[in-house]
Amino acid sequence: MTAITSTFKSGEPSLPDILRDINSGKVQLPDFQRGWVWDDDHIASLIASISLSYPIGAVMLLQTGGDGVQFHPRPIQGVTVQNDLKPEYLILDGQQRMTSLYLAMSSGQPVPTTTNKGKEIERYYYLDIVKSLNPNEDRLDAVLSIPTTKQITSDFGRKIDLDLTTQENEFSQCYFPLGVIFDQNAYSAWRRGFQKMFRNDDGKLDLFDNFEAEVVNRFQSYRIPTIELLRDTPKEAVCQVFEKVNMGGVTLTVFELVTAMFAADNYNLREDWDKRKERVSEQNVLKGMDSTAFLTAVTLLSTFQVNQQDSTKPVTCKRKNVLKLTLEEYKRNADTVEDGLRKAARFLAREKIFDSRTLPYSTQLIPLSVICALLGDRFEIDTIRRRLAQWFWCGVFGELYGGANETRFSLDVPDFMEWIEDQRQPRTIRDASFAPTRLLSMQSRLSAAYKGLMALLMQAGSNDFLSGDPIEITSYFDLAIDIHHIFPKAYCESKYKRSLWNSSVNKAPLSAKTNRIIGGKAPSVYLTNIEKQSNMESSRLDNILTTHKIDPDLLRVDAFEKFIRDRAANLLGLIEAATGKGISGRDSEEVIHEYGAALR
Repeated sequence: MTAITSTFKSGEPSLPDILRDINSGKVQLPDFQRGWVWDDDHIASLIASISLSYPIGAVMLLQTGGDGVQFHPRPIQGVTVQNDLKPEYLILDGQQRMTSLYLAMSSGQPVPTTTNKGKEIERYYYLDIVKSLNPNEDRLDAVLSIPTTKQITSDFGRKIDLDLTTQENEFSQCYFPLGVIFDQNAYSAWRRGFQKMFRNDDGKLDLFDNFEAEVVNRFQSYRIPTIELLRDTPKEAVCQVFEKVNMGGVTLTVFELVTAMFAADNYNLREDWDKRKERVSEQNVLKGMDSTAFLTAVTLLSTFQVNQQDSTKPVTCKRKNVLKLTLEEYKRNADTVEDGLRKAARFLAREKIFDSRTLPYSTQLIPLSVICALLGDRFEIDTIRRRLAQWFWCGVFGELYGGANETRFSLDVPDFMEWIEDQRQPRTIRDASFAPTRLLSMQSRLSAAYKGLMALLMQAGSNDFLSGDPIEITSYFDLAIDIHHIFPKAYCESKYKRSLWNSSVNKAPLSAKTNRIIGGKAPSVYLTNIEKQSNMESSRLDNILTTHKIDPDLLRVDAFEKFIRDRAANLLGLIEAATGKGISGRDSEEVIHEYGAALR
């Protein structure tokens, strides 16, 4: 039996020691290319806690130099070290706390921070000696944050309320600068200066002695609990730490972890992605593709290629697999995935999905881009495009991409590529189903199927009631097309069930101008108004209504219930055509209860 060994050990170095190790470069950060983000209030609170010997949480460190994960290091902000200096430890959790403490107490420079509203500022930190010793004072009130001028002013700068520009002013007003607390020479010089000024004032001398004993010594003896991951800890374990125990307030993404690993090979992944993101985002529909999703797609393609050579190795793109992605694999496949994304945007435009707001599932871009990349020139073949559309719409109306999707992605790619070779349908198509009553619960853009249905209506040739223009890309952007009620909300609220009038069955993509004419009026009224205002013949307007799968005869006589059932049946027909699958249960008890009759 293999002996069980620990992957970590604990420690409790003093605060001065760990700050000295940070200053020397012995302790650095993995280069995730994320700056520290604590604001002025958080820093003041941190200082107050240490001055009272309150715990501020453990710091997690990773020993360097082993065979485990290799991160590119960088010094903590404000530290200057030689370029080739290798750290002994990297801070995995606690970056913001340790950076804040280093900058405030050991850097010798003003601390770059922000207000609680995000405005960038620079501050020095002091302790009010008198308040620090007053048990009735909140210790946080004893922490002074002061601008780089070392003056606090009022009346638009005309009145100086506090001036700490000289040590003599610090002594006379009893404000202790935290920047000297761990510098033995500077601290001794400050203490001598204070004692010299008040050599004949026993009260002040006793005050500082008490401050030194009750407050300064707490800083000097303060200990930071540490958890040290041993140098051979595997990268999967290291990365899981960020999900489980990260206390920085902002969880690190897979992309940032891979960025730090690639940086160890002198490759700037962030810079590479920023350039790709700029190119990809030229297509509005791809703006939801983030850096982690892109890495997931590259991993999916890479593992598919490996599987083609060795079927015992699975196609997969889970988090742990993305973290195993090598730089060589990334370089080999990143351009291919980017090309697949461009093809995916063309495919989506053909399906009348033009921007990220109307894209049903941004996650579906991952397998879609990889499939499009693998298709290569075959992407241009109509029969393959139609199969791609069937797979896509089955995913949308089967609502199969709303949770953890990595397993489905891993099935989608080989399933689809096999389907175009031997006719076996992908599991996403086989798994998809749609219930007739789902049309009623689809009431907002939060539903992927709702977005998909509106795209199908545009595919079907929906025209705007007023202009008669197709709801296509030009009008979509130029005329502020949105989804509006056909029987208006104000007309329906007191007459019909909300589950009916606010459902997707009673909605259509229309221009803002058309919606203003509709107002809160009955359809019989607003249709007449449209005909009068635009000098439109009734037959022309009837033709326009049918492009939305609306029976104009039912709309003109305000036959709400019959309209709902007729249009629901028509919309189900659109979904059946898109998915290539019949929808059962049109005459079920549930359908009859919700709609009032079967959907023929």
